[in-house]
This record gives sequence, C-alpha cells and structure tokens, in this order.
Amino acid sequence: MIAPAADNSIRAILDKAIAGQRLTPAEGLQLLESHDLAALGAAAEAVSRRMHPEPYRTYNIDRNINYTNVCTAVCNFCAFYRGPKSDEGYVLPRAELLAKIEETVALGGNQILLQGGLHPKYKLDWYEEMLGDIKQAFPEVNIHGFSPPELHHFTKVNNLSIEEVLQRLKAAGLGSIPGGGAEILVDRVRNEITRGKVMTDDWLNVMRVWHKLGGVSSSTMMFGHVETLEERVEHLRRVRELQDETNGFTAFICWTFQPDNTELSHIPPKGSFEYLKTLAVSRLFLDNVPNIQSSWVTQGLKVGQLSLLFGANDMGSLMLEENVVAEAGTVHFLTLDQIREAIEELGFEARQRSVDYKLVAPELEQKAIEANRKRAATELVQLS
Repeated sequence: MIAPAADNSIRAILDKAIAGQRLTPAEGLQLLESHDLAALGAAAEAVSRRMHPEPYRTYNIDRNINYTNVCTAVCNFCAFYRGPKSDEGYVLPRAELLAKIEETVALGGNQILLQGGLHPKYKLDWYEEMLGDIKQAFPEVNIHGFSPPELHHFTKVNNLSIEEVLQRLKAAGLGSIPGGGAEILVDRVRNEITRGKVMTDDWLNVMRVWHKLGGVSSSTMMFGHVETLEERVEHLRRVRELQDETNGFTAFICWTFQPDNTELSHIPPKGSFEYLKTLAVSRLFLDNVPNIQSSWVTQGLKVGQLSLLFGANDMGSLMLEENVVAEAGTVHFLTLDQIREAIEELGFEARQRSVDYKLVAPELEQKAIEANRKRAATELVQLS
C-alpha cells in the first residue's frame, strides 16, 4: 500500500498497479484526471523500483544528428523543418556527418541518433550508402536511425514494401529505430496537426515489421497540444498493445509540446506538473515496457532529476547535439557530470548504458567521464 491518496478510487487503482496488475484504459484516464501528483509519483516510483531493483540508474552518450531539415510534410508543431524549395534547407555533407560521429566517439559515445526530414529527392540507395560509410568508419557505433515517418516515406519514394526497406537498411548497418514522429497515435490528432505524414496504423506497422525482423526500438509521446486526455491514454494503449505482440520496445519517452516558433504557438505550454503526472501514469500503464526515460532536454535539470522519482529509471542521453527542440526555443544543456550528479544525489549509482540497456564497461565509462570533463574545461576557458 502507498500513502493514502485523496480519492479512494484513485488509491485502489494505484495499489492495483503497484501489485503488478494491468490497468484498463478507463483506469489510466482516471489517473490522468487526478491532481494527486504526490500519490501518482509514489506509485510510479514503487513500480519502477519493483521493475528495476538494481542500485543504479542509467544514461547514455549519443548525438542527435539531423542529416537534413528538408521535409515534404507540414507539421504545425515543428519549428525545425524547411520545405523543399526553402533557401534554409540543407543536407549535411558526408565529411561533416562523419566528423560529428568522430567527436561523439571521442567523448565516449556508443550511438548516434540519425534523423531527418522527409526529403523528396533521395532514393533508398543514398541512405544505404550513408549507413555503409558510417559503419565502415565506426563499426562499433550503433546507428539509432530513421523514425517511422521517414521509413514510411521511403516506401513511397521507392515504391517498395516496408519489409524490403527495413531489410535493406538493416543489412546496410541500421541498428535500432527511434520512436520519433509518434506525437499522439490517434488519427484525429494527427490530421489536425500534420499533413503529408504517416498515420497511426502505419507508424505502428513500421515498428511491428522492424521488431519481427529482430530489431529493437524506442517509443515516444509528445503531448500537451490538441489531444484530449482520452487520446493520451489511447496512445499508451496502442503502444502497450504492440509491445504485447512483439516485445520490441526497449523504452518509452514522453515530453511536453514546445510551442515557441511553431504554428501552434498560441497553445499555452504545459508545465512540470502535467509532465510529471503523465510520466507517472505512463510507468503505471505501460507494464510491459521495461524502461522509462526522463526528458531533461525539454524539462531542465531539476525536473529531469525528479523524473527518477516519478517512474523513470533512465536519464536519457547526454545529447551532445540537439536541433529540433532547440528550434522551438527550449534549450537545456547538461554536462556529463551534471547528469551523473543528478542520479547520485538521489542515492543511486550512475551508470552508462548501450541502446539495449546493457552497462558499459567501467573502464570505458571512466574514460568517457574524463574526456567530457576535459571538453567542459576547454569550453569554459574559451568562454572566459
């Protein structure tokens, strides 16, 4: 039992989740409608500690490399994309791409997050060549690349099945798939905030096929825009349902919509209360997704740290580079020491992990710590 919640019905739902019983969508909605943040957080932490009794909490070191910002989709929530005819569109030169990965590896990174817009020009062999160049230069680096909207777009540009697209990219070096472009997995919402982008069933099917090919991926949710609480729960239900089928999601990450510099800038931003509440409900509802990540990139250090007491067991990435959220005006940067200290202040051991949540060898972890401290010291000297 947890500390009594204000409402007996909410307390019963929380006790059910703590005991390991699956919540119904109606119960998930009741929790989202509740304002008893302390009770929700305590229950989510209890579930997290049951699922992760280990004395550590994790983080990883990677870099979000956007190889292009050219995109044929029109997303009202996105400040990053540029249309195909825009003078501000770019495609990252291959040498620059490889230099970014080289810097990431030097700082202890074992992965890159490789995403772009829906470019109308390039065929699949262009992406295969890009993957091949990366793997030839950095065979040890996992390429966490191409979100479902991109992969679905590849099927249209190349007139290929999603099975063939994924098989070819996997053979070329694709290691795992990020959960980007999910927003809210309800077609009413997707129709309202985006045009020319993958719909719910096809987003889920990209992940289904990838999982059946033996691949793993993350899942995400961007909330706090035009969706209802019922639609938020529906998103969680669809993720949980696919995980029952494939067991291919390694983690779930949610964050609040960042409205600045977007066509939805009139929508008031959701604050930390709504973020922590939704994070906690996600941990309670997604009983089959092993890991929940903090989103310090959108929430900042203190709320990101607090996430570890609201159901998250992972601080996410050091994120050596991030462009999409930054374009929306939200810029939070942390050093590796700050991430590690945030974990350790809560009484946990801080450990670096890989994409599949395996711990990095201690000697490699220490090498990364020293490299990042040296970089931070150099940057401090340059600013002074």
